[in-house]
Amino acid sequence: MPLSVKKIVLWRKEVDNNAGILANALAPLANAGADIHVVMAYRFPGKESNAAIELYPVTGKKSVTAAKEVGFSASAIPALLVEGDNRAGLGYATAQAIAGAGISLDFLVAQVVGRKYSAVFGFESDADATKCAAIIRRAAAKKK
Repeated sequence: MPLSVKKIVLWRKEVDNNAGILANALAPLANAGADIHVVMAYRFPGKESNAAIELYPVTGKKSVTAAKEVGFSASAIPALLVEGDNRAGLGYATAQAIAGAGISLDFLVAQVVGRKYSAVFGFESDADATKCAAIIRRAAAKKK
């Protein structure tokens, strides 16, 4: 399966970093039948009492309503979802290509499960995200 690269909208919520906060934030979405594929939750370095939760996708009237009711909103951080077959060196190839283009990442979350690669890249601007979509496709297409 070739790598797919698409722009996505993360839904984000800042929270107090307390036990159970993630479960409480996800419960209304689960009850609304939301099929969330990406969940990122992290505390802020240097300010450990604060945290953020980010989700994708939040679609459909019931899911959007549930997300808004618990304080999520569409994030302004442009992001790409990259999915496909993994191969050795893929992460390095994409990182090298992005660096070679002079683009800084806001964040990256990547993992391999079985033989499948999945990553969410965050950027400072929509122009950077658009440019990187093509860069990532080219980097992934190159043979080792």
